[in-house]
Amino acid sequence: MKKKSSKTEETKAVLPEKKEKRKKAEQKDIRWDRLDNTAHLFPVIAGESMSNVYRISVTLTEMIQPEKLQEALNLVLPKFDGFNLRLRQGLFWYYFEENGKPAPRIREEASFPCRFIHQNKNHSYMFRVTYYKYRINLEVFHVLTDGMGGVNFIKELTYQYLRLVHPELRNELGDALSSATSLNREDSFLKNYKKSSAKGYQTKKAYLLKGEHLRPGEFGVMHGYMQIPELKDVCASYGVSINEYLVGAYIWSVYQECLRGVPSEKPIRVAVPVNLRPYFNSITTKNFFVMVSAEFIPTKEEYTFQEVLEIVRDSLRSQINKENLERLFSYNVSNQKFPISRAAPLFIKNIVMRYVYTTSALANTATVTNIGNITVAAPYRPYVEMFHAFIAMSKGQHLKGTICSYGSTLVFSFSYDLADPSVQRGFFRRLASDGIHVEVESNGVNYE
Repeated sequence: MKKKSSKTEETKAVLPEKKEKRKKAEQKDIRWDRLDNTAHLFPVIAGESMSNVYRISVTLTEMIQPEKLQEALNLVLPKFDGFNLRLRQGLFWYYFEENGKPAPRIREEASFPCRFIHQNKNHSYMFRVTYYKYRINLEVFHVLTDGMGGVNFIKELTYQYLRLVHPELRNELGDALSSATSLNREDSFLKNYKKSSAKGYQTKKAYLLKGEHLRPGEFGVMHGYMQIPELKDVCASYGVSINEYLVGAYIWSVYQECLRGVPSEKPIRVAVPVNLRPYFNSITTKNFFVMVSAEFIPTKEEYTFQEVLEIVRDSLRSQINKENLERLFSYNVSNQKFPISRAAPLFIKNIVMRYVYTTSALANTATVTNIGNITVAAPYRPYVEMFHAFIAMSKGQHLKGTICSYGSTLVFSFSYDLADPSVQRGFFRRLASDGIHVEVESNGVNYE
């Protein structure tokens, strides 16, 4: 009896240990990741009134089938480590953690775009996918990625969706991601950082657009479509690039419609995000951009459009070069790496970042960002009609512009929360006066 009792006691002692080992072996390690240098700011300043959400949408030639779109998202999301994340708050920094929950639910669009994303109502994800008739909308909290990462994701989502709707595409192409799609998640800011002490952002207050706002919660969108060959001819006649011309036209419309062509002590200053990847040989899908500013200070009585364009062109070209771009982001990284900054608790960092953000945000009248030309793999082109993109409002900036193109068509999209659309009208009138045919559409908030 004693021997049997001893064996039983030994078994009881060993079994819990074996179970614990088996449990640990079966558990998958939860992946985590650091935020890139730019991303640290977004959780600090984001909220209902300033969502830091951008939208990229694709319009197809066929009505969207929601159940197929949900199935496509369920298949694509696990392949994108950069989207399969939730945001966590630590003692010193925010950080990403692998999410692993079911994909967020696809919904028909029923409200205004670029609303704040509540993670606890969205399976802890920091993006949403909606649809409306022929259009698929991807909205992304900027902490995850910039425009390149958003374009990557919506293209692959669209490809997968079209393969489900058209099985012949799936039979021919399979379900693998396109070879052109990057999944790289390096922090290219840290990789290319060089020690810097020069301040990298404007602090002098700019001229700000003011006026009656739309009703609470409303969000205005206005698209202007133009043909790229026609636009290129006009830009060549002025000796400027397409980006310089459109930023210059925006500044001109503010100068004419708001300042009425009179001098101002405050500059009209437009922030222009610059994609750093081509300058530093990067394919990261984390944020990797910096802001430069196109500045026009109307110091005399009258300026011609040609004069404003030349000022804008020279302002941008003096800043958009590898040496200056490196200096701009290295300043931000150096602040992050400073020992006192690293040791400060998160709530202290948040106070400092809010202050720095406010001073730099009010130094710009607006933001005009260029997503660039979006291409689609040949088998899917017959089903894709157009892409659009626009960004949410931010502190002091109530009228923003986003440029993107597909095929031979470029669309300039205004997003705004001001009731008076005179700047938008002035912008498109300026283009029309140069012989550019523009077709304009909006979501109608100004006409209700």
